[in-house]
Amino acid sequence: MPLIQPAYNRPDQEKAPPENAIQHVHDPCIIKEGAYYYVYSTGPGVLMRRSRDLVNWEFLGQVFPGEGPKWTHDEIPGSTMFWAPDIAHFNGKYHLYYSVSTFGKNRSLIALVTNRTLDPKSKDYEWKDEGKVFESFPQNDYNAIDSNVLVLGGGRLAFTFGSYWTGIKLLEAEEKTGKPRSGAPVTAIARRPFPGAVEAPFLIRQRDYFYLFTSFDACCRGVKSTYNIRVGRAKAAEGPYRDKEGVALMDGGGTLVLSSEGRYIGPGHCAVLKDGRNHRLVFHSYDAENNGVPTLQTRTLIWDREGWPVVKPLQVNRLLG
Repeated sequence: MPLIQPAYNRPDQEKAPPENAIQHVHDPCIIKEGAYYYVYSTGPGVLMRRSRDLVNWEFLGQVFPGEGPKWTHDEIPGSTMFWAPDIAHFNGKYHLYYSVSTFGKNRSLIALVTNRTLDPKSKDYEWKDEGKVFESFPQNDYNAIDSNVLVLGGGRLAFTFGSYWTGIKLLEAEEKTGKPRSGAPVTAIARRPFPGAVEAPFLIRQRDYFYLFTSFDACCRGVKSTYNIRVGRAKAAEGPYRDKEGVALMDGGGTLVLSSEGRYIGPGHCAVLKDGRNHRLVFHSYDAENNGVPTLQTRTLIWDREGWPVVKPLQVNRLLG
């Protein structure tokens, strides 16, 4: 039986004022092109921001004008915006994945657009609709939202997704198309016993391991949110993943990476950026000193002696770790 996500303080009720672009950021993903870091997040038409220093952000508007591709709303009646984007560069193009769904239902789909550049002022800037990537139906025991892709090499991608229901899934995808290969099986890689929630996978490769970051518990409740970020690792992309204590992620395991800190409540739906030799953890949390507004944070990730990720302490008066 699926666990229904609450609609309180939902992302589709948020606005994104250009004069304060670090606020009203929900489900961020990040990538760097040239001198700029680009962040994409849940919102009408997928919201865009960029920054040179990860502190001062410029709001760029929407990937899609208006309501976006009509076919997505025809497929998922009642959908009002696009959720949980993911951005990656491979095969000479930027690939932006996004989710189309409605709250509490698993009739969902993940779609894709591509671009040669992320700079809206470039003559080459144009998002191309690549259509549907993957979908779920009420008879499925998973929910096709919250996608993430990792380039594996040899023309292969690891395509992960999942929110509530029976947890996180993985499919093998093709670098040529950015979509799952025909007939690829859906492999379960993380879950929690009901009513425990796990969602928002993000997969990276660091030295000898694959690290699967996920979010536990409840988002979208403002300062009442209980979101927190967890991680496990495996020798292969398809698992089996275990946490630092050796508990399998398929048995509800997950080492805590970050939970609420001071005014910033319920950190979650993270992305990880490899920035030169450094790693950055990017996520939203709810600002208790600003009516629970979802707020972008970027923190430095370091690795302990056993190879586990550790978040550096938050610097006072800054959202850059």
